[in-house]
Formats: sequence, C-alpha cells, structure tokens
Amino acid sequence: MWLVAMFDLPVETKDNRRDYVRFRRTLLKDGFMMLQFSVYARYIPSEEAAEVHRRTVRTAVPPSGQVRLVALTDHQFAKMEVFYGRKPREPEEPPAQILLF
Repeated sequence: MWLVAMFDLPVETKDNRRDYVRFRRTLLKDGFMMLQFSVYARYIPSEEAAEVHRRTVRTAVPPSGQVRLVALTDHQFAKMEVFYGRKPREPEEPPAQILLF
C-alpha cells in the first residue's frame, strides 16, 4: 500500500516559505519520497501503519494551502502511468519485504 501526499502551499511570504520547508522536511523525515514537485509517496505495509503516518502529516499541515492524502493499493499504484517527457516509465517499485521466521 502507498500513502500519497499532494499539496499546494503558498510561498509568497517568508512565513509561507518557512511553513513549506517545514512541511516538506517532515514528509522526507517520515520516509516519503518525492514523485514530482508537491507529490510525495511512502510505501506502507498496512492500513494501521498508514494511519500512523497520516497523523504525522496532519500534525505538520501548515495553516494555509491545500494538502491531500490518499492511500493506494500496490495494484492501483502499479497501474499509474508515468512519463518523463514523452517517454513512458514504470512507477516506483515497493521496497523488498523482510521475511521473519
């Protein structure tokens, strides 16, 4: 499962830019990777884990702008179409699973 954070935050004032940087750093510190500007995703092993990371993002949401969170299954995420210019590319692979015996 993937948790995707999409945001559109104002950067018109010094305070806006500071809030933007703090929010982005929180995402990166929480394990999100940048898919493209203002779209970050993190692999989540379960719905329960997704809720933990949703709470982390909610606490970091700046006072202005828009933030959207959506959880996608691996199957849904793999069906995403990705283009670099006109060249199609495969979406990011989920991390390898660790097996415990």
